[in-house]
Amino acid sequence: MQILPILDTPAEVVPGGSPSGPIVLSTRIRLARNLRDFPFPGWAKEAQRREIFTRCIEAANATTQMKKAYVLDLTALDDLEKQVLVERHLISRELSSASPGAGVVVSRDHGMAVMINEEDHLRLQVMRPGFQFKRVWKLADALDNSLEEKLDLAFSPELGYLTACPTNLGTGLRASVMMHLPGLVLASQMEQAIRAVNQLGLAVRGWYGEGSEASGSIFQISNQQTLGESEEDIIKRVTSVLQTIVEQEQNARAKLLEGDSVKLLDKIGRAYGTVRNAHLLTSVEAMNCLSLLRLAADLTLLPDTERPRLDRLFIESQPGHVQLAAKGLMEGQKRDLARARFLREQLSALPPLNFDRAFEKN
Repeated sequence: MQILPILDTPAEVVPGGSPSGPIVLSTRIRLARNLRDFPFPGWAKEAQRREIFTRCIEAANATTQMKKAYVLDLTALDDLEKQVLVERHLISRELSSASPGAGVVVSRDHGMAVMINEEDHLRLQVMRPGFQFKRVWKLADALDNSLEEKLDLAFSPELGYLTACPTNLGTGLRASVMMHLPGLVLASQMEQAIRAVNQLGLAVRGWYGEGSEASGSIFQISNQQTLGESEEDIIKRVTSVLQTIVEQEQNARAKLLEGDSVKLLDKIGRAYGTVRNAHLLTSVEAMNCLSLLRLAADLTLLPDTERPRLDRLFIESQPGHVQLAAKGLMEGQKRDLARARFLREQLSALPPLNFDRAFEKN
């Protein structure tokens, strides 16, 4: 299995040092770029796609940021390997089904990835835990500059960077965060929040981005406009909106504890009992239970030192990881059985819930 060197590192919601925060799990900057003298991947012939792959790999390997990086040709991987990479947010679902010439370069710490021949020739992404756009943008900009020194990129003085989809024209920048918003979900305020965010030019998506469901009360929120604003202005605008969402989530949690604490604590208690005793768990059930336990850590019902472990289990309870651990493909019920067994083992030493702490803190 070609991805085994990557898997030697424990799964994380996002790598890169400090643990994720109570509400904002991670920050990501993604840049779309294309080579000047080649058709976009959707129109390129196989020989062109392979030449694009070779040029981009050579350029990425020559950068300081990608020194000793992992280089993967997606056509050489089986479906399970690609699914695991998607679950670790190292490649997109679109890249996992791309045709010859598709590949990815992953930095040693997994915090950077250069996807090749997805919708665009290059998709650069930099991820870090918590809410830290300034740091992530600085890293992404440096990687972009390093690659641009080695590649002739498609750029228009009027339109900016040229991309396969018009919505990415200009900066080609998507600034996003992954947020854990159980308070808004449990208070039935999430739809209202999504409408408000959409009106401000931001998109709200699920765990794996566009077209995915927001299981576990985890949402990706990013800018939609890339043309007509500088990178700094985009990040400033997105940051302002996200800070408001953080405040709304904090308020929703406080109101739930104040006005409906019995139901909230009952949900958390049932989730605790489920992951420690269930014998069948679907992906969605596991995500929702882990979400409530993560909320319990935020409310100090569990030690906050448990949060990194719960974040890791979000990843390791996904279908690809469950099958990888079992060393083979499995049908639905067998997979649910293996997932439940895995979570029982991983959480067998989880401390008892201390419900009194919720009222002490709030």
